[in-house]
Amino acid sequence: MADSNEMTINLVVLGKTQTGKSAAGNSLLGSSDFESHLSPSSVTTCCSLGRSCRILGLIRRNGCESALCVRVLDTPSYPHSGLSKEQVRDTVRTALAHHFGEEGLHLALLVLRADLPLCPEESDDTVQYIQELLGPTWKDFTAVLLTHADKAKEAGYSEETYLHSASNTLLSLLSSVQHKYIFLDNHNSITKEERNIVLRKLLNFIQKNNYQVLLKHSKE
Repeated sequence: MADSNEMTINLVVLGKTQTGKSAAGNSLLGSSDFESHLSPSSVTTCCSLGRSCRILGLIRRNGCESALCVRVLDTPSYPHSGLSKEQVRDTVRTALAHHFGEEGLHLALLVLRADLPLCPEESDDTVQYIQELLGPTWKDFTAVLLTHADKAKEAGYSEETYLHSASNTLLSLLSSVQHKYIFLDNHNSITKEERNIVLRKLLNFIQKNNYQVLLKHSKE
């Protein structure tokens, strides 16, 4: 954020296999940086960082329009079909320190499928994983990204009726992260307008958190 005419937000996507982490990352970046396709095994095996082009029209600072740059770290799924939980955790922790150690992490996006129920054991396992990566203040720096929202719409659910019918496990998780959640359709043809709506919501979460960052370390 050193350049007053440009603001960079640093994000990481976390979640299970086939939840749409990489596709969500591509939607946020407006690109196809991350490999994403249907597969009987986990597609992503290592962390990779994607960076968007300068995005105009979303933020104003000190009365002037500023450009937004989005950086997204894509991560292997947890659990993973080919890596142990310890391997995934260590890989992600190392990548977070490498890519965001200087500027810090603004937000972790926990990617869940809107068309699949969230079970208590799965939620507990995921929360423990995020706590191990981000530390005790993880709730302030985590938002839930509900992918495949288009399938929920096809089934007749609006966002309001979906949450009204959601399991206590999901509602409890959303409550723990101060109701920071976003619904995202799972298609490759996300429009610029749809993307900007999602980015504005993310910026709102980050602003409400006073632009604080996690994992930042001072260089000697």
